[in-house]
Amino acid sequence: MPPTLKQRLAQTQRPAGLPVMKQRWAGLGFFHWEADPELIAARLPAGLHVDTFASKAYLGVVPFFMERIRPVCLPPLPWLSWFHELNLRTYVHDDAGNPGVWFFSLDCNQPLAVVIARRAFNLPYKHAKMSSAVEGGIIRYQSRRMASPMPTADFTYPVPQTPQPAPAGSLEWFLVERYLLFSADARGNLHCGRVHHKPYLIEPMPAGKCSTTPFALNSFPEPETPPVSLLCAAAVNVTVFPLRMV
Repeated sequence: MPPTLKQRLAQTQRPAGLPVMKQRWAGLGFFHWEADPELIAARLPAGLHVDTFASKAYLGVVPFFMERIRPVCLPPLPWLSWFHELNLRTYVHDDAGNPGVWFFSLDCNQPLAVVIARRAFNLPYKHAKMSSAVEGGIIRYQSRRMASPMPTADFTYPVPQTPQPAPAGSLEWFLVERYLLFSADARGNLHCGRVHHKPYLIEPMPAGKCSTTPFALNSFPEPETPPVSLLCAAAVNVTVFPLRMV
C-alpha cells in the first residue's frame, strides 16, 4: 500500500524510545534523476516497494560531510567523528506503507566507520578516498572508491544562502524529508531504523556539477541527461535510533 500523506508526516515526528547516536550532516548536495520503477524494484529485497511521486521513481546521489558522530553517552573524537560520505539512494515503502530510504551504496573515507556501519546497521558502506574544499560559498568534493577501476566522482555545488523548508507534499519534500532507512542482513532479513532532525532547510541550485560514477559503481546505466532536481541544504543535527527487524 503506498504511503498516505498522514504516514509521511508522521515520520517527521520524533519516535518513542531512546536514541543510540548523535551526529551532524553538513555540506549536503542532493542530485536526483528520474528512474525506471521496474529497474529499481528488481534490486529491492522482499517486503520493500518503490515509492513514487506522480508515478515517477527517483535515484539520488548525495555527497555530504558526517560530523560529530558519537554514541549518545560519549563526546565526539577528532580522529573518528568527522568524515565524508557519498551515497546512491532511492525511495521505498514497506508493506504497511511506511516510507523510507534504500541505499545502494555509501562510500566513506573513515575505515572504522565503514566497519561499524556494516555490522551495526547492515548498510552497504564502501571504502573510498575522498577530499573536499569549501571556498567562496562553493563546495568541491571528490570521491574514488578503493579497489575500483571507476574514475573519481567529482562534485561542485553551492552552500545555501537563504534556504527554506520544502512545502509539504512537494517533490522536494518527497526527496529530502526521509526519516526511516531500510537495510537487509546477510540472511535477507529486513530491518529499519529511524532518525530525527528538524526539517531540512533547502535551496535549489542554479547550477552544479555532479558525477554519475555512483550509478556505474552500482551497475546502473549512467544518466545521459542532467538531474531533474538539484538541491543544497543547510546542516542538521541528527538523532539516530536503534535498528529493528521489520
